Amino acid sequence: MTEPDVDGVDEALALVGRAQTRPAGPPPPGPRDTPWNQARAVAARAGRHTALRTRRVPLHEALGRVLAAPLTALTDLPPFDTSAMDGWAVAGPGPWEVRTDDSVLAGRGGIPVLPDGVAVRIATGARVPADTTAVIRSEHARAEAARGDRSGTGPGGHLHARYEVVPGQDIRPRGQECRRGDELLPAATVVTPAALGLAAAAGYDELATVEPPRTEVLVLGDELLASGIPRDGLIRDVLGPMLGPWLRSLGAEIVAVRRVGDDEEALHEAVAGTSADLVVTTGGTAAGPVDHVRPVLLKTGAELLVDGVRVRPGHPMLLARLAASRYLVGLPGNPLAAVSALLTLAEPLLCGLSGRVALEPLWAPVRDEARGHPRDTRLVPVAFRAGEAVPLRYTGPAMLRGLAAADGLAVVPPGGARPGDELEVLDLPWTASTPTPAQGGRFT
Repeated sequence: MTEPDVDGVDEALALVGRAQTRPAGPPPPGPRDTPWNQARAVAARAGRHTALRTRRVPLHEALGRVLAAPLTALTDLPPFDTSAMDGWAVAGPGPWEVRTDDSVLAGRGGIPVLPDGVAVRIATGARVPADTTAVIRSEHARAEAARGDRSGTGPGGHLHARYEVVPGQDIRPRGQECRRGDELLPAATVVTPAALGLAAAAGYDELATVEPPRTEVLVLGDELLASGIPRDGLIRDVLGPMLGPWLRSLGAEIVAVRRVGDDEEALHEAVAGTSADLVVTTGGTAAGPVDHVRPVLLKTGAELLVDGVRVRPGHPMLLARLAASRYLVGLPGNPLAAVSALLTLAEPLLCGLSGRVALEPLWAPVRDEARGHPRDTRLVPVAFRAGEAVPLRYTGPAMLRGLAAADGLAVVPPGGARPGDELEVLDLPWTASTPTPAQGGRFT
């Protein structure tokens, strides 16, 4: 997820002010729409300026949420000196007398003090006895049996090291990873499985997290089928199945995905009656006879923040504030156009609403010529090949074939890009071909 450049935000907000006075009906020509980077800046700013709700949740509920406060260690890690290997705890110089009645196991109490010249069995993770000089791995030691002891480890036997013993070897000292009070993770970190493990190790049962924005998806259109083969002028709904998982990957909690027909009153009822923090609509944002999103927003008194963007595909997208901290993102109905709008407006908005830190933009040289629009930005599906972004085929507004094979969407400026030009690449929540490079920076 990338934070858009905020340069020109004031100009964008001026455009927003003009957009709010527009009457219902066809949107004005493209040149009056908001430039792409400024539209993203407006969306990001709206998200950042919305108050976050926080809640403490058990560890098993925290995965994917965002930390509302820094994660600080409640204890030293490790909390005591522990053995890094199965082997022998020894004290003083060797050879050492073997004591089998004092084996040290993980999780057991009554750890003996180890006198000089003595060796005891110890397990990985066990607390190291006081006065231990080192731990010798089992395979680095040789036991010499006492007379009559065939096991080699009975009372009276001796242990010899195969290699030089360095004081402290294979012992994890208390506080090696952190000390109590150290910051382990900053606020706004997304809780991953590794973060859950770290939190548990540091003594946490619950985490203070940001409540994910409750999001409702309204899929508009009488022509959409929920199942089966397209027929008789009807087509499959592809956005309903796709948007929920995608929005969840951006930090949203999906409370509903609902079908709404081409009915202005039904759409008005759905928008006016929702309690979701974010409503995402699909279709109905252009100027056709059944495009009801703008009239409904005017009827509900919503504030239009972005009304059309200079980007292809997807320029008739919009962003509106329904109430003080509730928003609507209107996506076009064509699938790739909808994804363009999702990445342009919904992604930066959700970054702020979910409390996440925006990542640095990813840049890559484009391998082949990328055709541009004469005036608008283009978002083009690309795959990474040997450190270069390769534009893909099947990139029409209604197509998903190119997107399904893509690793990102390249931001192509007006006029296009030549081979070797560096372009910003918007990240996707999957890797379709070769591994995607690390977020931020450039390919070299």
